[in-house]
Amino acid sequence: MMMLRLRLVNGDYIEYGDVHTEYGVDMTGIEWSERAKALLKAELKRRNVGYRELAEKLTAMGIPETERNIANKISRGGFTAAFLLQCLSAIDCHTLRLSER
Repeated sequence: MMMLRLRLVNGDYIEYGDVHTEYGVDMTGIEWSERAKALLKAELKRRNVGYRELAEKLTAMGIPETERNIANKISRGGFTAAFLLQCLSAIDCHTLRLSER
């Protein structure tokens, strides 16, 4: 396993590899994908936006997506950070709370 460790400004570290450590909690790539999926679904629900409306909003932004393609990406949870940011921008989400702490 190859591990890349980068120092952050505040003295903490981010590790890139098979297992990531954040504040003492080990999370695998699958758990991170599930967390991203849950965050996006929660923001869509909070704004009462379905996949069809999201597809329309993304297409209006010049990012052509179909309702089915969006449903597939979100259900498998393996979408890119760029897709997450595009969706959040499309639904006018400017603040995202990552944890309850």
